[in-house]
Amino acid sequence: MKKILPFIAVFISIASCTSTKSTIKNIDNNAPNLTLVENNTFLISEFSKDKKYGYDKDYPINIFFESTRNVTINQQRFLNALAGPKGEKISYTKLESCCPFPTKRSEMGAGLLDVYELKWEGQKTPVLLYLNIYEKGVLMVPFGMSLKKK
Repeated sequence: MKKILPFIAVFISIASCTSTKSTIKNIDNNAPNLTLVENNTFLISEFSKDKKYGYDKDYPINIFFESTRNVTINQQRFLNALAGPKGEKISYTKLESCCPFPTKRSEMGAGLLDVYELKWEGQKTPVLLYLNIYEKGVLMVPFGMSLKKK
């Protein structure tokens, strides 16, 4: 019973903080399914011109792919495809989960965004990206970043 209490507390706090309407603006259920390439990264061919894409919690990078059973693999597949603005190798760290929202792709009826900090050599300030594993959208390289060279 003691192991279940923390789970119940988290569920109640998520459910109570979740609004009945999502604030996420860039969900696209008609977006093409994501494609994996040989180095276990997602195939990304578009570059976002929107400075909010990925950098704003209302415009997260939506990386739903098949299921959400392994919550970090799809984030890694996306982040491993990226590079800094001039092709610099990036490192990333998950900082937190935040920003509850309603979703039909979660057993609890709610999802959380994951916030990642990206760093590369020569960078003045780390970049924060919001990733959403629960919803679909067109996968793009965030404004100001590039794709890792093969």
